[in-house]
Amino acid sequence: MIERTPTFYAWLSVATSIVTIALKFSAYGLTGSVGLLSDAVESVVNIVAALLALGVLTYAAAAPDREHNFGHEKAQYFSSGIEGALIFVAAGAIAWSAVPRLIEPQPLERLGIGLALAALAALANAGCARLMLRAARVHRSITLEADARHLLTDVWTTAGVFVGLALVQATGWLRLDPLVALAVALHVLWTGWHLMGRSFGGLMDRAIPDADRAVIVEVLERLRRQGGDYHVLRTRVAGARSFVDVHVLVPGDMSVQAGHDLVERLEREIQSRLPHVEMLSHLEPLEDPRSWDDPKKPFAGG
Repeated sequence: MIERTPTFYAWLSVATSIVTIALKFSAYGLTGSVGLLSDAVESVVNIVAALLALGVLTYAAAAPDREHNFGHEKAQYFSSGIEGALIFVAAGAIAWSAVPRLIEPQPLERLGIGLALAALAALANAGCARLMLRAARVHRSITLEADARHLLTDVWTTAGVFVGLALVQATGWLRLDPLVALAVALHVLWTGWHLMGRSFGGLMDRAIPDADRAVIVEVLERLRRQGGDYHVLRTRVAGARSFVDVHVLVPGDMSVQAGHDLVERLEREIQSRLPHVEMLSHLEPLEDPRSWDDPKKPFAGG
């Protein structure tokens, strides 16, 4: 199967958001339910986030240039962080709409067709989110993942509203409608907080995942069995790419060509197993005490 580009999935998210907004605001217009209104408000955030993701993914795909030698991948963290902030705004709007209805409940109308429209919107979001999560894993894109998880949050939101309104219809207790809306607001806040936390971690040059580091260490450990060594192993993640910096120590009488060939073999093997990793190796003589110096005193140099 041909793999689509990340921007294709961003366009898919935009199209899905437009459809779900139309369905959800129609459902609110038919019923007058503040629960369905809260669901529709969150969908407005969805389309803003999808458009932002589209712009950021287009920018992140640009090749390295004079001012950005390591590429533009980190822009993805700004996208997911802004999306988290937008989710906070949506939660505030939902609560603002729900509290007056909690104080003065309003009758609801045509719940049946309203719930049917909301269910269609949830199915559209679920299908789009499933495709985007798969693409996020393939492309290692936090922007696609953030957008997909936001859509999944929307699905659960709709499910909660659906259950709440079904109970309103069954019991006649109108305050269930704004209570469901407030519960939706809390759930949305949690999602926004999680996205902002992940974005902050990425902007702080978080180390690569333990599983990836284990692969790198496994390859580098062969140096010690061959009379060499390594230390000062540092890693960081930048969007879909990871960067690894390591000092490789070899016998001082080894030729420059032999040392270069050794490092090339190590880097090729690591990159064959972890294609998203970019290696930078610093070759040093094993016998020179200065080779072991590191003023920054790394955490777990290897």
